[in-house]
Order: sequence, then structure tokens, then C-alpha cells
Amino acid sequence: MSRLKHFLNLSFPISAVVAIGFVLSSCQREYLPKPLGYNRLILPEHEYRSLPDTLPYTFEYSKHATLLADTSRIREQSWVEIYYPTLKANVHITYKPIQNQKLLKEYFDDSYTLTSKHQIKAYAINEVITKTPSGKTAVIAELEGEVPSQFQFTMTDSTKNFMRGALYFNTKVANDSLAPAIEFMKKDIMHLINTLQWKKK
Repeated sequence: MSRLKHFLNLSFPISAVVAIGFVLSSCQREYLPKPLGYNRLILPEHEYRSLPDTLPYTFEYSKHATLLADTSRIREQSWVEIYYPTLKANVHITYKPIQNQKLLKEYFDDSYTLTSKHQIKAYAINEVITKTPSGKTAVIAELEGEVPSQFQFTMTDSTKNFMRGALYFNTKVANDSLAPAIEFMKKDIMHLINTLQWKKK
């Protein structure tokens, strides 16, 4: 009997240690890093309004955007920025009058050079030529990859007017995550292209 009591006295601390160890091990959780997430974009309906009459051209742009004066170092009066504050997106519009065919070629060359600068990060540049409902020709470039400008275009009547537009997002979010916003902006820019009219001089 004394041996049994001695055994029980020894076994209690051992069982207590085992029980504590079990509790501690059950409290430990395996850590799994969460994937990087981004805020869900709430995109508005596509709604449009006309440009003011002070420019040598007109088109319809989004009611959800703000029209800003040119912020580049050149600061041309006929250049504008279409800024989307909720998307942190900007469509930079440059306009140049055509005085001769040599200038037109220079404008196209400059535009091609600006687009080509993105080849370092772009894994594809898809360029298409399309006609607007009013018969105007537009050259559209879609850039794929982690590029700062995902959508660009040029339009001209070949005699008097030349326009270039480029989309930029002022954010470090990857373009894959920006895909819904990029598609939204593409529709707005295509509406701009399809409603563009040159003013008579």
C-alpha cells in the first residue's frame, strides 16, 4: 500500500506537466501570412458632359472627372488634364495645329517615341487603327504589363489638327489589381474619341 501511495505521489506532478504541455501546444496557432489585398473599387455609372468653348476642339468627358489646365512644363493653353479623383487617374490631352506635312510627321514620330519608351516594362503593345462614327481616324495603343500608361491614342484630320491622349494612374498598385479601373477608363476614353470634333478656324 505504501508503494502505491508513493507511486501516486510521483505520478501527479508528471500528469500535471503533461496536461500543461497539452494546453500550451493547443494554444499555439500556425501562422499563415495573408495575401496582400486592395480596397474594392466602386465604379460609377458612365456619364458625360461637353468641354468648355475656349478650346480649339470639343469632346464629351466624364461627369466624375475634373478638367484641369495643363500641368506640364510646356503649359500650352490648348492642352488639358482630365483628372479622376476617386480613381487617381489622369488623361493627359495634348493638341497641336498642323501647319505643314513635315510637322505632322514630327508629331507622329514624337508620339511613337513616347509610346515606345514603355517597351522596357511592357510585355505587349497592341496598336489598332479605327474609324469614329463621324469618320475620323484614331490610332489606339493598349500597353500590357507594369507600365505607367496603359492606354494611348492619336487623332488627326491630316491638315489642321493633331491630338494625343495618354492615360496615367497616380498609384503604386499593380496593374492587375487596377484592371477594373483601367477597363472603366478605356470606355471613357473611347467615348472621348468617338465624340471628338475639331472646331472650324
